[in-house]
Amino acid sequence: MELRALRYFVAVADELHFGRAAERLHIAQPAVSQQIARLERELGVRLLDRSPRRVRLTAAGRRVLEAARSTLAAAGQVQIAAQQVMTTVRIGTAAGMTARLERGIDALRARAPEFDVVLVDLPVEARLNALRQGELDLALTRGVRAVPGLTVLPAWNERLFAVVSRHHPAADRAGVGVGLADLAGGTLRVPAREHDPPLHDAVVSALSDTGLAPRAGRPTGTLQDTIVEVGSEPRSWTVLPADQVAEIRSTRVRSIPLEPALTIAGSVVVVPGNAGPAAECAVGAFRDEVVEHRP
Repeated sequence: MELRALRYFVAVADELHFGRAAERLHIAQPAVSQQIARLERELGVRLLDRSPRRVRLTAAGRRVLEAARSTLAAAGQVQIAAQQVMTTVRIGTAAGMTARLERGIDALRARAPEFDVVLVDLPVEARLNALRQGELDLALTRGVRAVPGLTVLPAWNERLFAVVSRHHPAADRAGVGVGLADLAGGTLRVPAREHDPPLHDAVVSALSDTGLAPRAGRPTGTLQDTIVEVGSEPRSWTVLPADQVAEIRSTRVRSIPLEPALTIAGSVVVVPGNAGPAAECAVGAFRDEVVEHRP
């Protein structure tokens, strides 16, 4: 049953005249008659008594008219709601993703102009728990490969950079890169694991895969604390992903690409029921730019 047929029936019931109903609907009279006849066949009842001189509602027609008005009113409310609702996506994120978020949100808005975003900055474990509890629609993470009860969708790879004090012997190698062997004589400062376990483990794993074992110093705190401490210690260094490096504003440190290149994986994490076309769209939105970014 089509809403159009109900709309035509209500018009005829109001006018009690097929010609006037057709004028009101701005269509030809035969189309109105055809729709009413089809509706009667679908319902299995006669809705109107027709004669050359008058049109009257039958008892069944009066009952159907009331239901038809209610149905059309409800359909109108649905349409209004659909036009007014703005799609909102709650994204769990963390420090050091500003440029990627801006690019990703622009890409999503290109597909859905009414797209609205709510960014929620949380530590990674709280981010994933909020996703499980339905408080987020997706989460961006680094170094996360698998999470119980969630779906991890690989989206990008970030190059790792060494960050050193401007007084470090390797500070002038930003344009050519630096090997881990050249840094091994200093002290590696890595943010404490509790701040971001997956990122911490991924960085440590990437360094271990090289076969070198840099001398580790006391773990640092947040990203900002790490930058301040490294900038104050001429022989210390740390390793950070490219997106985090891009947000460093301190003039006391220098960022240098590691050679050979080391990378860390970034992912879009969703609940399994949301791992469909919308999630794939988000993965595409947050992928790397075509041109490699070098802070």
